Amino acid sequence: MSKLKSGAAAALQDVLRDGMTLAVGGFGLSGIPADLIEAVRDSGVKDLTVVSNNMGVDGKGLGVLIEAGQVRKVIASYVGENKLFAEQYLAGQLEVEFTPQGTLAERLRAGGAGIPAFYTKTGVGTLIAEDKPLAEFDGETYLQERAITADLALVHAHTADTDGNLTYRYTARNFNPVVATAGAVTVAEAEVIVEPGALDPNHIVTPGVYVQRLVQADARVKDIEQRTVRTRPAGAAAAPGAELPAAAVPA
Repeated sequence: MSKLKSGAAAALQDVLRDGMTLAVGGFGLSGIPADLIEAVRDSGVKDLTVVSNNMGVDGKGLGVLIEAGQVRKVIASYVGENKLFAEQYLAGQLEVEFTPQGTLAERLRAGGAGIPAFYTKTGVGTLIAEDKPLAEFDGETYLQERAITADLALVHAHTADTDGNLTYRYTARNFNPVVATAGAVTVAEAEVIVEPGALDPNHIVTPGVYVQRLVQADARVKDIEQRTVRTRPAGAAAAPGAELPAAAVPA
């Protein structure tokens, strides 16, 4: 059977359910599977546990699931760019499990590798270590972190072949590779889809064995969370991409 589906809604229609754990690639608004996130919103599923570096911004990315009241718990490393997320957390309406960013990546990687837990020094002596087993190795104290696996993983790739092999573009790669391996079912959206054999095997980041379904990503403006610029000195040459509108600079 072909992994390529007609669209995001079709790719998710029989895998979404209330109360499931959803792992989502991306970092802020860079490399997020926007079409798939919107399809989750439109499905109306609720009581979701969402695993992601952060929850986008208000009205964009994973922020749309917060606005729709579909999220019960978030496992993330950062909440600062989403005001509604912070408000719901502080009001006790949303459960949040904070995880250091590198630890979050490793928990997802471990989940995809079949490793149930690992030890790290990060968080020892802080609130992160509360109720977690500690162990000593070579005279140093480490805390145990459990792996993360998800019922469904959603990722965004730049190029895919129809067998589900994925490559990513620049920083949009971020959490996508580890998220892709951590899902019982992984659905990928890709900006460019080619026939099998068209990708150089040496350049494939996520092998197709991890990807069960694939959709063509809609063409859209790539939003930027924060655009910080400085005045260009008179006569200075424009940097590559500087002639583009702010919202159109590729992530």
